[in-house]
Amino acid sequence: MYKLILIIISLGFAINTTAEKKPDYTNAKLPTEVRVKDLMSRMTLEEKVAQMCQYVGISHMIGVQQTLTTKELETSDAAGYYPGYTIEDIREMTRKGLIGSFLHVVTPDEANYLQKLAQQSRLKIPLFIAIDALHGNGLYRGATIYPTAIGQAATFCPYLIEQMSRQTALEMRACGMQWAFAPNVEVARDPRWGRVGETFGEDPYLAGLMGSATVRGLQTAELKGQDKVLACIKHLVGGSLTSNGINGSPADMSERMLREVFLPPFIKCIEAGGMSLMPSHNDLNGIPCHGNRWLLDDLLRKELGFKGIIVSDWLDVERLNTIHTTASTKEEAYLTGLQAGIDVHMHGPGFAESVIKGVQEGKISPQTIDDRVAKILELKFNLGLFERPYVDLKAIPRSVLTDDHRQTALDIARRSIVLLKNKNQLLPLRKGHFNKIFITGHNADNQSTLGDWSFEQPDENITTILEGIKEQDPDAQIDFQDIGRNVRDLKPAQIEEAVKRAKQSELAILVVGENSMRYHWKEKTCGENSDRYELSLPGMQQQLVEAVVATGVPTIVILVNGRPLSTEWIANHVPAIIEAWEPGMLGGQAVAEILYGKISPSAKLPITIPRSVGQIGCYYNHKKWAYRFPYVTGTTAPLYNFGYGLSYTTFKYSRPRLSASTIAVGDSVRVSVDITNSGTVDGEEVVQLYIRDDYSSATRPVKELKGFERIALKAGETKTVSFLITPESLAYYDAQMRYGVEPGTFTVMVGSSSRKEDLQTLRLTVK
Repeated sequence: MYKLILIIISLGFAINTTAEKKPDYTNAKLPTEVRVKDLMSRMTLEEKVAQMCQYVGISHMIGVQQTLTTKELETSDAAGYYPGYTIEDIREMTRKGLIGSFLHVVTPDEANYLQKLAQQSRLKIPLFIAIDALHGNGLYRGATIYPTAIGQAATFCPYLIEQMSRQTALEMRACGMQWAFAPNVEVARDPRWGRVGETFGEDPYLAGLMGSATVRGLQTAELKGQDKVLACIKHLVGGSLTSNGINGSPADMSERMLREVFLPPFIKCIEAGGMSLMPSHNDLNGIPCHGNRWLLDDLLRKELGFKGIIVSDWLDVERLNTIHTTASTKEEAYLTGLQAGIDVHMHGPGFAESVIKGVQEGKISPQTIDDRVAKILELKFNLGLFERPYVDLKAIPRSVLTDDHRQTALDIARRSIVLLKNKNQLLPLRKGHFNKIFITGHNADNQSTLGDWSFEQPDENITTILEGIKEQDPDAQIDFQDIGRNVRDLKPAQIEEAVKRAKQSELAILVVGENSMRYHWKEKTCGENSDRYELSLPGMQQQLVEAVVATGVPTIVILVNGRPLSTEWIANHVPAIIEAWEPGMLGGQAVAEILYGKISPSAKLPITIPRSVGQIGCYYNHKKWAYRFPYVTGTTAPLYNFGYGLSYTTFKYSRPRLSASTIAVGDSVRVSVDITNSGTVDGEEVVQLYIRDDYSSATRPVKELKGFERIALKAGETKTVSFLITPESLAYYDAQMRYGVEPGTFTVMVGSSSRKEDLQTLRLTVK
């Protein structure tokens, strides 16, 4: 009897132990693949497809419902809600595990709230919270806002961009966000396009290095842990090669252009480990990118080896039906997008229902769904979301807007601002030299320096250009004329007032340009969906500059903008010009430090600046025929060349030298040059390497950037810069589209910009 009791008791313990055992997928000690397999075995088809569905945040929906009509909603690319669905419907779907991710969630409180709803679901699968964090987590109020990407590229300093991105990841995770829709590595070839400012400019080599630095910073070498975020490489491909300057317009390009110009930055980001990717709005050679199986599967996954997930852009799957009209119904569009390679649908209802129906009708294999969902879950496990879906609100100040992060924002801003002109050494200014300084311009004293993809930040976090000047020259009598922030709303009376006040001053500083502030959407002239058909200063800003210059008062023009502006009159008549781009939260301090010589300017242009909109296509790496004949009514030369930028000191380049003048195919060679700071001011220089294939079976650009190095030199100091020219530096797609190095001669160019007069040349022979 005693033995029987023991057996019964032991069986009871066994039964209880089995009943209380937690599912394997909740065990953080198990390998990720084991956890994924276990969780997938417990999921219904509906729960699996839900992981592929992204919705906008609840607070976003509530705000948009109050401002947008249903008709306006159809054409909106930045704001959304779901007609026919109440807020409680969305909450209930989240509680049931029918939503896998949210975007446009901009507060940690809401992120925690949504995760709490998800934890009420049967399997308690946490949500991905995604945000556009292109230069800091700018949609969060209180974040560190760094210069926009075009300014980042002007630094020619990838390690700073990786550092910035690492800090952005820490700030995002502290605020409950784990997926950054960055970097944008489209090669900007049309300055009319409003999104130039969120790219790294016109050169594929530079864009690739900056983009891959961003990926490494966001994800690190191993995308595991609660301090990493998922990077998103975007937008594949051709959105920047618009047919009319408008975002999303068709892109027609040859395979050669695709592979030589537009794909290389994506390849670099994939090699860096980027684990999500977003297609572009446009069609590519007639096939919408969101429904292009060749692009997303054959090329991206099979040829390029992309292992991550593909997320659609804002309602672009639906646009296969509504805009591209390659699908007769939205249901057909959803299946086309999924079959082409879309893993996560942005955003809203309709997709899940159509996919589930497609599986039930045998149009979609259940294995396809399993493969897509397994990758999404793997990423959630690796990022530690199952262990810590919530964030500690009290801990946010330890990770957000820290002193280190602010310093990085300032360091990037200092190295992003380009000195375009400095006639008679008007700059740097000396304290006390100009006692009465007149300052005006729409961008002098507001947050336009933050650029697109940033919401309004606390004023105490921002240093405007006016504030920066006052800090650098506190004893000067500053006369500031506030003309408002709307660059399209300048009045003749304000110009007349500016002339009167300028005449009473000893120096005029005009801060002009564009406006990318998305929270004043109807005033925007630059940024997402703010495209233009001309490139002059918007509104009457040109008249303002001309009127002030006509007074005879020495004038400095500071440009704040996200795209190149054709300011030929200013280039010819204003003695000092600074291209500030959109320099971020401490941009005003950086601009003022350069004005007053605390910092010597060192940035270089990452994009060619044309004289007028008629010069579009004047990128530096053009083919020889492009400039064979001059315009009959003007010059073909750009206003400012790629790689150009002045300093307060001078740099002397020695004659460059090759380690060997002849090499075999497949070998490498080193080119070296000595750089001397021949001036009296300490400074930094960006040394640039360009290469041209002299004779080739297919036509080649006149020069291509193949290397650069930023160096710091004290006055009188000399340093040697050395570049390794590898087979990759010389390879291209030949007449038969075979990638490799053709024997022959190559011209090697080293100098301070892409301008012919700034380069010294050598001849390299490849046998």
